[in-house]
Amino acid sequence: MDIDYSPSDAAFRDEVRAFLAAELPEAVRAGAAASPTVFVEPNIGQVWNAVLHRKGWLGYQWPAEHGGTGWPPLWRYIFEKECALAGAPNLTVLGLKLVAPVIWTFGNAAQQKHYLPRILSGEDYWCQGFSEPGSGSDLASLQCKAVLTHDPVRGDHYVLNGSKIWTTHAHHANRMFCLVRTDPEARKQAGISFLLVDLDQPGVSIRPILSTAGDHEVNQVFLEDVIVPVADRVGEEGQGWAIAKFLLENERGGSCHAPKLCYDLDRLEEAARTESDGRGGVMADDPHWRRRVARARLSAQALEMIELKIISEIAKGRQPGPQTSVTKLLASNLRQEIDLLAVDLYGAAGLQLEQSRPLYGDNAPHPVHSREAQLAAPRYLNSRAWTIFGGTNEVQANIIAKSVLGL
Repeated sequence: MDIDYSPSDAAFRDEVRAFLAAELPEAVRAGAAASPTVFVEPNIGQVWNAVLHRKGWLGYQWPAEHGGTGWPPLWRYIFEKECALAGAPNLTVLGLKLVAPVIWTFGNAAQQKHYLPRILSGEDYWCQGFSEPGSGSDLASLQCKAVLTHDPVRGDHYVLNGSKIWTTHAHHANRMFCLVRTDPEARKQAGISFLLVDLDQPGVSIRPILSTAGDHEVNQVFLEDVIVPVADRVGEEGQGWAIAKFLLENERGGSCHAPKLCYDLDRLEEAARTESDGRGGVMADDPHWRRRVARARLSAQALEMIELKIISEIAKGRQPGPQTSVTKLLASNLRQEIDLLAVDLYGAAGLQLEQSRPLYGDNAPHPVHSREAQLAAPRYLNSRAWTIFGGTNEVQANIIAKSVLGL
């Protein structure tokens, strides 16, 4: 694999860098840096989305015929890498990267015409209704029920009853893409359908779930006689499991974790030049600290090589395959290791756990020692979820064992 950029690739990288230097608002960058959660709040994320939408780059992973850039896989990776290195916030992945490909792949023309522009404009803010109490890793066991009802006045529609849990940003969302059981008699994978749910209606209630760090990122969503028109079913009834597999494979394919991990390591190394080691020196001179940082950086660089290999396969029209489980496993463990490095770097100051939110802006609580030290403990606690969400470490290890090692 040739990892050198071609002249056109290098020119594109330089264009992205120049755009970020000129157009990434400092308040957005600072807010992203002071957010301990995976998903930044809409008052940061949607601002950045709007900047990219005006540029025509928000749908950077989308085909041109659906309002995207139509960029090749390597350009998408370059864009994500440069955004990470510039400190830009993560984009609203639930709409842009998860449900949008489902709509243009499995949705009908009316759904594509209605929903895709609204995702780009920010009119619709999406959350994902997959997991349920008792149905996490075994997602096919979900019980949220959707009963097809024929009504001469309202039209054909589903009536939903049940609940979803760990629903990220449901408290901000007006739409939820949702897996529901439409045929309780069929085998469990065959009885599931994929619906687009309007959350702004009677029967929807959202209960916050606070993390151990005090962040409100996830929720439990209760659905009581919630109405979904048949026109908002994506694909055929009973096709939901196949669509969900496509969505999850699309989520993991072509990942770009390594640049952000390297960016965070750079920030820690910079801070270590002035942080005391408690013995009259600074942490940057501590050999044990330097060995840990070096191991983490080598791991991040190795991860980037795997990610580039996957991008190369995608560019050739091949499916990414089980390598995506390798990147998910490595990135999750490395994310936790880097956040542990931050806690250790700041010592006692890194143990502070401020419960007020947000930790950015004029009303942010005053930190003990520094803003970076204030973020260390909540980031460490939040990153415990990395080895759970998107498929647990155990699930990824099983996939690798079966698909790669043949065990």
